[in-house]
Amino acid sequence: MSSANKKAKNSKKQSSKFLFWIIGFVTICLVGLIFLSNNAKKEAIDYAGQPFLGEKSAPVKIVEFGDYKCPYCKNFNDSLLPSIEKDLIDTGKASLYFMNYSFINVDSTRSAKFAETVFKELGNDTFWEFHELLYEKQPEDTKAEQMDVYTESFLKDTLSEIVSETEVNKVVNAFKNDEANEAWEKDMSTASKLSITSTPAIYIDGVKFEGNTYNDFKDRVNEAAKEK
Repeated sequence: MSSANKKAKNSKKQSSKFLFWIIGFVTICLVGLIFLSNNAKKEAIDYAGQPFLGEKSAPVKIVEFGDYKCPYCKNFNDSLLPSIEKDLIDTGKASLYFMNYSFINVDSTRSAKFAETVFKELGNDTFWEFHELLYEKQPEDTKAEQMDVYTESFLKDTLSEIVSETEVNKVVNAFKNDEANEAWEKDMSTASKLSITSTPAIYIDGVKFEGNTYNDFKDRVNEAAKEK
């Protein structure tokens, strides 16, 4: 056998070995990624005293950390929440909790504390009506993010669209006495512990949702339900 043929055979053997190791390495990486995705870090979240949709007894708990000035939160509320309610909350698979991460502007904090006061004084159902109304009234111009839009007067007028004058005054008085500060600070503390830096941040049974589509979201909720 000529030396040229020997070199060619050796080269083929080396190429085959190299390809084998590459395939093996890629396989190991894929297995590792699957393992990590199925074993994402589960965070301890205290759901007590938080506004929620659905039944507290639902097997899966979803949390949205949001900011009332955030256009992406508005999109979540307008576009995705109705489907989540229909497919997952109304069917009893999951409950959804809202927690504040107020970071965009001074009125992010003011509106969050006012909404917390609505929840404290008037209950869960009225909170969600007010919650939806705030997102409906969010300005379309993104420049408004850095403007003080949600003034106390604005919040009072918005609340007056859904409750009586007596109830509005009850909330305003409690708000001025900072009666919802503790609840808001609890949310912000939780967001800090979870290292949240943007909104909406979604957690499913304490695990941060990192998917890209609504189908990914539904699949993760269904997986979480099966783990019960």
